[in-house]
Amino acid sequence: MNIVREQREGGVSLLSVTVGEADYAADVEKALRDYRRKANIPGFRPGMVPMGIVKKMYGKGLVAEQSYRKASNGVFEYLRKEGIDYLGDVIPSEEQGAFDFDNATEFEFKFEIGEAPKIELELSDKDELTYHRIAVEEQMRADYRSNYLRRFGRLADVEEVTSDEALTVTLDNGDMQVQDAYVGLISMSEEERKPFLGKKVGDKMQVNVNELYKTPSQRAAILQVKENELETINPEFSMEITKIRKFAEPELNEEFFKMAFPAGDVKTAEELDRMLEGQIASELARESDYLFTLQLRDYLVAKAALKMPEAFLKRWLYTINEGKFTMEDIEKDFDQFLKMFTWNYLQKHFIAAEKLTVTPEEAETEAKALAAAQFAQYGMPSVPEDMLAGYAKQILDNKEQSQKIYEKLFEVKVVEAVKGKIKVTEKAVSSEEFANLAKAM
Repeated sequence: MNIVREQREGGVSLLSVTVGEADYAADVEKALRDYRRKANIPGFRPGMVPMGIVKKMYGKGLVAEQSYRKASNGVFEYLRKEGIDYLGDVIPSEEQGAFDFDNATEFEFKFEIGEAPKIELELSDKDELTYHRIAVEEQMRADYRSNYLRRFGRLADVEEVTSDEALTVTLDNGDMQVQDAYVGLISMSEEERKPFLGKKVGDKMQVNVNELYKTPSQRAAILQVKENELETINPEFSMEITKIRKFAEPELNEEFFKMAFPAGDVKTAEELDRMLEGQIASELARESDYLFTLQLRDYLVAKAALKMPEAFLKRWLYTINEGKFTMEDIEKDFDQFLKMFTWNYLQKHFIAAEKLTVTPEEAETEAKALAAAQFAQYGMPSVPEDMLAGYAKQILDNKEQSQKIYEKLFEVKVVEAVKGKIKVTEKAVSSEEFANLAKAM
């Protein structure tokens, strides 16, 4: 086998691999013997098919398969021995010629690699970034507390519509009457709620269900019919309010704390407020960390100014996706892909340079945090440790989820390592200012 590397413009190398009969003959012969042993051909007992027939049936295909395998494996071994760093993967070259597997015994395979650019990135306190910390506002505290307690609240009857109540109504358009229909104002915008404000039980108003609910599934649900029946129904209804209910926060008594915190870690209103304050701070810190990571990513990508083999990467994306995307699709999203690809490449550089590692214990802790957050979304803020450990194990046993966790933890460590090399100034901003900064990313 002979391998010749030709470096081209644009950070691409062409690898020409010449494979001779001596390279693949033994593997072809072994494969033919296996085929002969397993072949089931009428007129011959198993294992007794003449080798000439087996060669005629499978020989050409096996020569093609084994010679390509030898060439492909040879390329990877060559890159390893030569210490050549490349991006993406090795792909067949567009310059590949045709093969004559019927008559020839020597074949030339052509492959391409995208050469990995050298990273020369010096960081110091002259590199400055701002860490935006979200200031906790009183309305934020009130909203967070209200949303948290809503999980444990109940619907209580009230006399008048004031904001986001739940209504039970009777609908009547002359042709049909729907009793005990549900109208939830919480899912409406302030403008959509206006006609309902001030209404009381017994009040009537005209509504158009097509305007009240935008989707066919919602309209079918309120009218208690199937979606395919909607076209025959007059959407103009007289609506009478029969019940008005509003979520009432639970009373913060012993019964509530036992139900909400079975572990007994929160027992009083003061402890609840301290816990909520900690959760708010934790959530805001995650938001600030995420924005800083994006800003640091963009800063480092711009400062490194790596010359990536863009044309190769586009061909590589097209090849590995096996036609799922056209070149036009790839071109459309390529700038965003290149930014993320470059950031991942820079992360690998820092991971190696700083000798960063993620331990299984750190991954388990992160998986537990993820599981706890999922439980909290379903109204279970306090979950036994053994249950969290079980769900964390399920998460880590999932290859895709486990990889995401390790990638996230490595990114966090890269960001912390870089923060120690540059100047970071902290600045408090309002939630509105922060939202505008995040929107600009």
